[in-house]
Amino acid sequence: MNETTRGSVGLLSDQSAVRRMNLGDVRLTYAVDGAMGLLPPAFFPDLPAGYWASHPSALNEQGQVAMSAGGLLVERDGRTLLIDAGFGPQTGETPLGPVNSGALPDTLAALGHDPAGLDTVAFTHLHVDHTGWAFTRNPDGTWRKTFPAARYLVAAAEWEPYGRGDKVPGAAPAAVLEQFAGTRITLVDSGEEIFPGVTAVVTPGHSPGHTSYVITSGSGSRLIAFGDAFHIPAQLAHPDWPSMPDIDGQAVLAARAQLTRELEQPDTLGFAFHFGDQAFGRLARAQAGLRAWEPVPTTVLMPAPRQLR
Repeated sequence: MNETTRGSVGLLSDQSAVRRMNLGDVRLTYAVDGAMGLLPPAFFPDLPAGYWASHPSALNEQGQVAMSAGGLLVERDGRTLLIDAGFGPQTGETPLGPVNSGALPDTLAALGHDPAGLDTVAFTHLHVDHTGWAFTRNPDGTWRKTFPAARYLVAAAEWEPYGRGDKVPGAAPAAVLEQFAGTRITLVDSGEEIFPGVTAVVTPGHSPGHTSYVITSGSGSRLIAFGDAFHIPAQLAHPDWPSMPDIDGQAVLAARAQLTRELEQPDTLGFAFHFGDQAFGRLARAQAGLRAWEPVPTTVLMPAPRQLR
């Protein structure tokens, strides 16, 4: 694959390109699956009324929050980990805004990866936009693992309510959850190393066992993939600003405080699935001492594989 742009930073209002960066001996790539355009009043009903008007650069031309879906590809020592599996083949309008997704297998192929070659797939949580390609439906209506040789990892606290048969807001479709239940999944706890140099940190609140992953290079530099603990950069400055799908507001505050402390440590970057075309960045200080997201330059391998129609 030709690398079309080196060292660039995208716009918050754009869908994410397929971007790559190296963290010492670890290669990290946002394997984008698709595009979402979230309606601010629907997804962020409790944000201050004037926020969006005073921050037009946070919205696309349709007045939506640009949120991509996909998986973070982690390559190290010939092994490959995928964190999350995108939204899956979904196109159309939803109550929260439009979706155009389903490109993850093609993105992985363009990156030179066969789904059968992935070592591990770890999930931040089991919401629909993070589990879409965990399983693929066959023409006869049966299902199969999209990544047949991979271990599937889910936090024990995340799986617990599903294992009881509880309904969880925002969850993957029932048919997909049935596949998880019928598949041998590895349940993990906070502090476990799930892949060389990658540690799970359970950060509940958005979902029962929402999990972040800390990726540490051989030189000690780190990147924290924090899933949906933060949906927009403004929540770094205002951790009390909720997102509609959060199931436990107090736990979200605790998770964000924990993650903020980690992101403020030296030589630490973050990865955000939903920060427009600014997925890779660091925590910085802006005016009035507020925390801010500072995107870091990364290599564009492909433009956004899907756009909203």
